[in-house]
Amino acid sequence: MAAPSDCRAWPVWRQAPNGLFRARNKSPDKVVLAGAADAVAAPDILRFAALALLEKAITGQSDWQTKRARLKQSLGISKEEAATLLAPAKAQAAKALPHLPAAHFAVDLLEQAAGLDRDAALALEAETFAKAAKTQAAASLVAIFVNEQAVKKSIRNYAKDARPVQKAAVAGAGIMGGGIAYQSASRGVPIIMKDIAATALDHGMAEARKLVAKTVETGRLTQDKADTILGSIMPSLTYEGFDKVDVVIEAIVEDVAVKHKVLREIEALTSPSTILASNTSSLQIGALAEALQRPENFLGMHFFNPVPKMPLVEVVRGPKTSPEAIASVTGYAAAMGKTPIVVEDCPGFVVNRILTPYLIAYLRLVHDGANFVEIDKAMESFGWPMGPAYLIDVIGMDISQHVVEIVSAGFAPRMDVTFETAIELLLRAGRLGQKNGHGFYKYQTDAKGARARKSTLKRNAFLRRGNPMARPALARKTSSRA
Repeated sequence: MAAPSDCRAWPVWRQAPNGLFRARNKSPDKVVLAGAADAVAAPDILRFAALALLEKAITGQSDWQTKRARLKQSLGISKEEAATLLAPAKAQAAKALPHLPAAHFAVDLLEQAAGLDRDAALALEAETFAKAAKTQAAASLVAIFVNEQAVKKSIRNYAKDARPVQKAAVAGAGIMGGGIAYQSASRGVPIIMKDIAATALDHGMAEARKLVAKTVETGRLTQDKADTILGSIMPSLTYEGFDKVDVVIEAIVEDVAVKHKVLREIEALTSPSTILASNTSSLQIGALAEALQRPENFLGMHFFNPVPKMPLVEVVRGPKTSPEAIASVTGYAAAMGKTPIVVEDCPGFVVNRILTPYLIAYLRLVHDGANFVEIDKAMESFGWPMGPAYLIDVIGMDISQHVVEIVSAGFAPRMDVTFETAIELLLRAGRLGQKNGHGFYKYQTDAKGARARKSTLKRNAFLRRGNPMARPALARKTSSRA
């Protein structure tokens, strides 16, 4: 239970104006301390507490009439004082939410309404709300919401017949494997994380520990719960325990021959009902399924990096994938807190199929002499979270090159690349992006272990050395690999 207090006379934003846009949950004690409630009560005594509060109001022990009268008054501060208090929030809105006008309207509303009584402030609020509702951003957000609801309905339809996943395994550690293992364990599904190298397992567990530590640091997780999550991830150099899992996610190197070998090994050791899923980003599921005796139990389950932050998971239906396998993996992805979409098998699936023409257009601009830093600035100003150069660095130069090769080959000649790209030039120079600290940008590790942009490639001319006539189309060169 939370009883309204004198929120207008002592607003929460007066104590922490930057909290206007953070949308973080607060504990009941902090809500009362901030003045946003008079009292709180546990669910089992809610009725008793509510009646007790009502009794205080009836007997005069609680001066609710004075509080109500105060709520109708102005905040008691000038517009100038309000502007000073709200300056940090205004700066935060300009930096973090430049394309969401509602955030800027909210700050301006509080500033304009500071000296008004409640009724006048409510009238101004209604006027501001109507203004925000007519913006292009509002229409786009409504469209996003409607589409998300449609996706959730689709998920429910697929997952209604799903067999619950009680235990899982991931083959391949590292950042992706560690992220998948963490995500599964954090949602209550124990998982085996297998790799052939102890160093890779160490890397995967380090990734999981880092993710758990962040949630403990922010107060979203207790240390006991964190220990339980880490204890649910079982690193292994062997396939021990794979015979008892419901789903195995293969997350190894993007090489068809290697994947065939590993998938055959896993299929031979798992039960006939175990679902095998590949985390491939570009290889076709039908081609990978050729190595298996039970292709009906095989499909794609493509996560995006970083796994804990990226909600989308592509569930890729192969030519022989059974409805039961689709249902099980869709249900598992939803149980992991992800948004699964079921897609058909084609080069790049959905996301990389859309991304590749964008990257090719960017690479052509750089080849023709455009400055990649200016391109990034333009795209980020337009509203993208990062520009294409920074995105390629985050994905990894090698992975980006592989995706461009496979997808462009799959859609030749429409996506032919007829010049030596900046990605190829940087790969040849040993610049892999964030993973080794050098890509289009140079990276340094900050105090929290994150890679941060510090500087750029000094000579943009280095990226224009390719000659359009020097070599055949990249797509034709690699078509035999797709």
